[in-house]
Amino acid sequence: MKIGYRTIKTAIGTPIAVLLAQFFGISNFISAGILTILSIQPSRKRSVLSAWHRFLACVVASIYSFFFFEFIGYNPIVLGVMLILFIPTTVWLNVTPGIATSSVITLNLYSTGSITMSFLLEQYLVIVIGLGVGLLVNLYMPSFDKELKEKQEKLEHCFQVILQEIALYIKDQNTDWDGKEIAKSEELLDKASNLVVLDRENHMLRSKHPYYDYFIMRSKQLELLRKMLPLVSKLPKTDKISLQIATFFEKLADVVHPGNTAALYLEELDELKKEFNQFELPKTRDEFETRANMFRLLIEIENYLLIKKRYKKSDIVKKNTKKTGTT
Repeated sequence: MKIGYRTIKTAIGTPIAVLLAQFFGISNFISAGILTILSIQPSRKRSVLSAWHRFLACVVASIYSFFFFEFIGYNPIVLGVMLILFIPTTVWLNVTPGIATSSVITLNLYSTGSITMSFLLEQYLVIVIGLGVGLLVNLYMPSFDKELKEKQEKLEHCFQVILQEIALYIKDQNTDWDGKEIAKSEELLDKASNLVVLDRENHMLRSKHPYYDYFIMRSKQLELLRKMLPLVSKLPKTDKISLQIATFFEKLADVVHPGNTAALYLEELDELKKEFNQFELPKTRDEFETRANMFRLLIEIENYLLIKKRYKKSDIVKKNTKKTGTT
């Protein structure tokens, strides 16, 4: 059984909040622990926003409680009416995450039977302790770099398999592949995207994330690979250009990596397209459809490489040769 970091932080923060509340002589010291539990969030950004939402909701709830209970009465009907008005107020103020937290304060005030200024200040101290401890323990957030790197490597392996299987199908009409790497790639992209969102929220002052653009790029490439599969199935078995396309897919499979060498393969693809354009014009409907599918496939491959080319600065170092030599 794996224990998550949020569980550990809850286990650390709750007793600290209760201990502090007892130290300050707060009668409802358990409420401080409850507020801490409710304020533990998966990222620093969410933690700060949560603390603000909950604090504002608690202040509004205390004001509502004072006027409703003191001027109308301490009974369940008044409590229900107060909540009917209070909850829409939190929606209007856009602090709905604070409803559960403020309910703790509301019930504390209701249970007294008479709200004194000292007890009201005591509840504000409960809010500060509970939310403050939750905010402090949330300052520690684990790095997701290792997990993101692992997902990057697994995703690239899936892409290699997909490209290799496409090449095998074109060459040998191999139909043994079950396509599980497509589904696995989608799962990896989904999990990685969620981790990137959390990691970005943990670095509130960082405008860019090193993995954000990478997984967006791979997601777009995966969509193109999906589009290629039905086109590949329609290629002629023994056509020269088909075999060249298969070889090209094999080359792409060998160079799936975080770097950007797409420019090299775009040049090779241009040569392949030129050769394709030199073929005789189709004479039958089947030949025309085959030629059209082949042309669409070449376009999708080009788009696949262009996505990678735009992802980051090229890793290819170009050398300019002049009469005086190479620079």
